Amino acid sequence: MTISLIGLDADDTLWHSEDGFHTVTGRFCELLQPYAQDPSNLATTLDMVERRNMALFGYGVKSFTLSMVEAAIEVSGGAVPAETIQQLVDEGRTLLARPVDLLEGVEEALAAIAARYRLVVITKGDLLHQEQKLARSGLAELFWHIEIISEKDEPTYERILERHDIDRNRFVMVGNSVRSDILPVLAIGARAVHIPAALVWTYEHADHDGSVPTLRSIRDLPHWLASTAATAA
Repeated sequence: MTISLIGLDADDTLWHSEDGFHTVTGRFCELLQPYAQDPSNLATTLDMVERRNMALFGYGVKSFTLSMVEAAIEVSGGAVPAETIQQLVDEGRTLLARPVDLLEGVEEALAAIAARYRLVVITKGDLLHQEQKLARSGLAELFWHIEIISEKDEPTYERILERHDIDRNRFVMVGNSVRSDILPVLAIGARAVHIPAALVWTYEHADHDGSVPTLRSIRDLPHWLASTAATAA
């Protein structure tokens, strides 16, 4: 069947994101090393605390910053000084204010696709921050709709398609995370396209069976869509 709606992930599909978290994690390790009971395990502990907090704090920079503070207290046995806590908060604030850095080819690819298809951003994370990033990206006018959600799972994708009266056979999701953008979409009977990112958060690591179209860059998406349309015709 022909495609009537294309969903696009935002972070690390449209703009750089994970590299910022990667950099700040390194900064966390530097700051906590003098106080840590086990300096070799700092990044792992932070990741563990972040995962533990997701059910309450959700995703995004604010959740990550709260988890850094909690992890700092945990790894130091409560000995971390207030000055270091403030530095961690400042790192989170800097990450929130970071300029939106689009991936190469995004503007051209989306402009070409939006001329033929309806596009919807489907992204999880902090509502305010994601709205700010989208506004700063210069891409907002290309999208028919924006969906900022707390989780990317099968029921959420089904609700989105139901709300917009979209047949799942006419929907394609495009993103970098196999766990969030590919597997739940396939599970509801829709289609997905994987565009791998250079850096992927360990929580998002997953594999698909190889049958999912995998593109080197979003630049290749207009051609893939054209080929798919030609095959359907």
